[in-house]
Amino acid sequence: MPLLSCKNVSLAYDGATVATDITFDVNAGDYLCILGRNGSGKSTLIKALAGLIKPADGQIIYGEDLTAKQVGYLPQATVIQKNFPASVREVVLSGTRSLFYSKKDKQKADEVLQMLGLTDIEKHSCSELSGGQLQRVLLARALCASTKLLLLDEPTAGLDKLVTEELYGIVNKLNREQGITVIIISHDIDTSLTDATHILHMDHRVLFYGTSDEYINSGKAKRFWGVGE
Repeated sequence: MPLLSCKNVSLAYDGATVATDITFDVNAGDYLCILGRNGSGKSTLIKALAGLIKPADGQIIYGEDLTAKQVGYLPQATVIQKNFPASVREVVLSGTRSLFYSKKDKQKADEVLQMLGLTDIEKHSCSELSGGQLQRVLLARALCASTKLLLLDEPTAGLDKLVTEELYGIVNKLNREQGITVIIISHDIDTSLTDATHILHMDHRVLFYGTSDEYINSGKAKRFWGVGE
């Protein structure tokens, strides 16, 4: 059974339909990159997968071992996030979604802080961090929510080239070495085609869904982005 399935899903935002007839499956261990122009419904889809909005039609089905509460979600970076008055450790711990943090919650936070190289700054205020550091903190928070599925909405938007490459490297490592399933929105086409196992190209509907190799060989990557064969 797939880890997650979309079946004929239609999505609306503020009463306006933004995507229709979205159908695809994601299996455990997949790295799915969602491509498409701005305004094509990508972020709305990610929010629906995270359980933040409900489909206007169709179904989003979670596998037996996955619920919406077990999904780690990293939204687009905002100024509000950077000005959030909390320490790195407090933000990461909040990903456990517990009212009172147990020993297990704290151990999980310690593991994730170490995994993402944040131990040295865990007591720092988020307002003191660089853009790259803050995104790693928010990624750590998402990991505290789940080690099964990560939903990432343009996680490198506004970051410089070096920080972008570092963050993509972390995500790729989590997928390849930890077996964490990744669904990511990205405008970095070259990295997406290299790292992703599957591509979902949408423009208010599905234009393509399949493996990265199939996407390149179909000619769509060349037609839309000028890359591939």
